[in-house]
Amino acid sequence: MSEAALQQAVSASRENEFLSFVLGEEHYALDITTVKEIRGYEQVTKIANAPSFIKGVINLRGDIVPIVDLRIKFKVGEATYNDFTIVIMLNVHDRIVGIVVDGVSDVIRLSEEDMLPPPEFGVAFDSKYLHGLADVDEHMVILVNIESLITSNELGLVDTKAQTVEV
Repeated sequence: MSEAALQQAVSASRENEFLSFVLGEEHYALDITTVKEIRGYEQVTKIANAPSFIKGVINLRGDIVPIVDLRIKFKVGEATYNDFTIVIMLNVHDRIVGIVVDGVSDVIRLSEEDMLPPPEFGVAFDSKYLHGLADVDEHMVILVNIESLITSNELGLVDTKAQTVEV
């Protein structure tokens, strides 16, 4: 194997796949390994005193799944619910959570070299929820650290302290 082919094989093995989606006018992406399924929006059961971005819960084949509207959470786009509204079901720390987005775009492959560090200011949400940014097809994609967001105290959807590993 030539040096160039070896370098290309090593680089390809370090690529990560992301599911890209749209919120308002912005393009976002999240680690595709967290995606369980993509569905249309369906009526939710509202939960009293929940923050406005937690729309409620649905029963997904016996699992009670909280639905978070990222458009409201990130304060981007208009939160309308119709036949075109998309819910991405995620599996984070053995908990299923649905996130509402405007649309799903594509699966993109990025290497560490393709990713720019997250900015410290100027975005709609805390940079601790970002992996970084990437320039894809002439537009900037915001790479969301969805695991960090879903497990944050701010959302309170997953109790990571209760999960311990037995040796």
